[in-house]
Amino acid sequence: MLKKYLWVFFISMVPVIELRGAIPVSQGFGLPLLQSYIIAVLGNMLPVPFIYLFARKVLVWGADKPVIGKPFTWCLKKGEKGGKALEEKAGKGLFIALMLFVAIPLPGTGAWTGTLAASILDMKFKQSVIAVMCGVLIAGVIMALVSFGAFSAIGVIS
Repeated sequence: MLKKYLWVFFISMVPVIELRGAIPVSQGFGLPLLQSYIIAVLGNMLPVPFIYLFARKVLVWGADKPVIGKPFTWCLKKGEKGGKALEEKAGKGLFIALMLFVAIPLPGTGAWTGTLAASILDMKFKQSVIAVMCGVLIAGVIMALVSFGAFSAIGVIS
């Protein structure tokens, strides 16, 4: 069972997939929902401080390198564009906007992207981490409800 929990933990750390993929996997494994939720949230949040502190610096560093320059530049421009759009729409409600952005359980709207946007927008570290954490918790509840419902329906049909 520990091996299955480790899978959930590590899947929740993967960009794009994150907690949105880890919780359904946990239900496919037949793991208890509450423990899976907690492990997926912890795994999803573990990279957040590192993303905030280092991702922008790494992207800026790699933007002029021969092989990685184009994708790094694209990521920087995409993050800046998205961050500015978020900031223009949100105004002083940037914390709420970031939280809701991360809470939407779709690929590309999770903790990784939200934290990178917060770093590009120069949001304060503590404010960014709390907003992302709240968004991850909400996304986790949504995914837990969807996963529980889907796997319960499959159990009824079988």
